[in-house]
Amino acid sequence: MKPSPTPLDHLDLPFFESRHHAAAEQILAWTTSAFASLPPPRTTGEIDQHCRTLVRSLGEADILALCVPRIDASGNASLDSRALCLARELLAQTSPLADFSFAMQGLGSGAISLAGSPEQKASYLDDVAQGRKIAAFALSEPNAGSDVGGMCCEAARRQGGYVLNGEKMWISNGGIADFYVVFAREPGTARSAGVSAFIVDADNPGLEIAERIDVISPHPLARLRFRDCHVDASMRLGEEGAGFKLAMRTLDIFRTSVAAAALGFARKALRLGVERALSREMFGSVLADMQLTQAMLADMATAVESSALLVYRAAWMRDQGKPTPREAAMAKLVATESAQRVVDAAVQLWGGAGVRVGEEVEALYRDVRALRIYEGASEVQRLIIGSGIVKAHRV
Repeated sequence: MKPSPTPLDHLDLPFFESRHHAAAEQILAWTTSAFASLPPPRTTGEIDQHCRTLVRSLGEADILALCVPRIDASGNASLDSRALCLARELLAQTSPLADFSFAMQGLGSGAISLAGSPEQKASYLDDVAQGRKIAAFALSEPNAGSDVGGMCCEAARRQGGYVLNGEKMWISNGGIADFYVVFAREPGTARSAGVSAFIVDADNPGLEIAERIDVISPHPLARLRFRDCHVDASMRLGEEGAGFKLAMRTLDIFRTSVAAAALGFARKALRLGVERALSREMFGSVLADMQLTQAMLADMATAVESSALLVYRAAWMRDQGKPTPREAAMAKLVATESAQRVVDAAVQLWGGAGVRVGEEVEALYRDVRALRIYEGASEVQRLIIGSGIVKAHRV
């Protein structure tokens, strides 16, 4: 009898090298040990502490090093995109909060890796990679999500630094982060012009957690408020007015990894769907023997495998130094939209039990939904792909 598929079967694809096999084994070993004595969180306070514990554990296991870019010999922020995507895919199959905690350490510190001074990198990156500091990326606002250029949070020049006023919304790790990378604009500027980036420590006077936000897949999330929050000039990241490009470069690094997380959720949903179909007795047989079920499983498996090819093609291309805006957008669009359908199909296979609180497929149904929105909604990915096609063919 052919052995059942394992989480590492796709490492036989030509996209991967020996170091990726080693990283995957390392991550699987961590998931086996880390959750043996870690009870699932229930309240907001428990979720906060759970994420702190996960960050610390991921750092101690040297897994966070996979998501924190470091400067290579050529002076560029180097990150193994395939290892990053493998980590998110595998972590998502085990725990959405583990995937979240891992990814936010990378996204929250990415701008420091790309544009930070040597002093800023020394002060933050090692602590982030070792799980001693929790990072957060503060870009979105109540009326500026997909339309980043519509941000209103201001950074006015003052002697020796800047004063921030305004709000940031939907900030992951909000309330537990040790520092925030905040994007704000010079008063009187509009759209992408005049935006700068700043490192703001959580205890900086004038920064407050205005609201903790509850969502369908609970994780630390908050609205931040800045009231005459003074930030020293030494905490600005990169050149003044270059913050918009820095934000886009940071998101470009991690966008494909969102697709990888979606792939992880979809793989888990497929596994749960198959297990249910093989065990659920119906009409004198089991659900898996019905042709309609087999057709559904075929669609689920095809969606998973096509997503994997797009994800790891984009990651491989980035690791070769090739520009990947269109490929990353395709990966995120297909993987996240497909994952939603695969999870929905798994719930359907589970029947009534699939919507019962506490079942894994019910949790997946909530966990997967936000991936079609954050770090570029599906509609934005379509615009990136479509405009790229037009530009490539326009004479």
